[in-house]
Amino acid sequence: MHEPFTLLLSVYDGDRPDYLRRAFRSAVDDQTLRPAQVVIVRDGPVRPELADCLDDLVAGSPVPVTLVPLPRNGGLGPALDRGLAASQFDVIARMDADDVAMPHRFAVEVPLIQDADIVGGGLLEFVGDTGNIVGQRVPPTDPAQIQRYARMHDPFNHPTVVYRKHAVLAVGGYGDLPLMEDYALFARMLQNGARAVNVAEPLVYYRVGATSFKRRGGLDLLRSELRLQREFRRQGFTTPVEYLRNVLVRGGYRLIPWRFRRAVYRPIVAHYTESTGTPSDPAEGDYLPGGPAQRELPVQR
Repeated sequence: MHEPFTLLLSVYDGDRPDYLRRAFRSAVDDQTLRPAQVVIVRDGPVRPELADCLDDLVAGSPVPVTLVPLPRNGGLGPALDRGLAASQFDVIARMDADDVAMPHRFAVEVPLIQDADIVGGGLLEFVGDTGNIVGQRVPPTDPAQIQRYARMHDPFNHPTVVYRKHAVLAVGGYGDLPLMEDYALFARMLQNGARAVNVAEPLVYYRVGATSFKRRGGLDLLRSELRLQREFRRQGFTTPVEYLRNVLVRGGYRLIPWRFRRAVYRPIVAHYTESTGTPSDPAEGDYLPGGPAQRELPVQR
């Protein structure tokens, strides 16, 4: 037997209806172990075609769906906090609106959450369709590694996580730190004694694009990065030396031209499972030099 769980998604006007439809169905209809509830947070007004897609998904879902419409777009962190409040169960699984869950994802993760507060998994990066795999992200699985890695980068693949609502609320939820809210949350959970489990096996297909490096730099993101590092230092999560290292490495990653981020910076300082590995585009701001093992795979045509 397993605990019932909620699937939590956030949708905003920039999401594509076809991506959302596939993400939803992969995480609900196609799962060997389905959620007992789905919470979809509509983060602000959306265009008619996306609104119609949401209506269709709610009406046709094989499990109950709670739609939480927000009057304005407030960002991912605040939207997910509203979704947490609408979740009926303590166990919550995250899913993004443009990724694809493998059919056995929850059958693997949900049994593990019985003795944990947060469970994550590996993922496969794809471009266009899941047949075009371009990279793989393997998270650290040893508890000591998870704790050590967390001081420089997010040790969890956010779109793969299943966590306990009470453990998330105990540290204040996501908050509002653009592109860093998941990393900040997980670090607080670990510091608060959360029991963490990572599965190396890929459980989600993660959509990436050619513009990923462009989106992961700039002054706004640098400000979020510096705010995150100040928070870590203030909480005692990092030492003064780790703080300076993170500001230089992670902050430098935000400032250099995107072409250098892709072609020079990451190959020199990133950590890979193979010394000859070449990084693929990071689709999340938390995937930076020194992160969990990542390897580029041959593109399947």
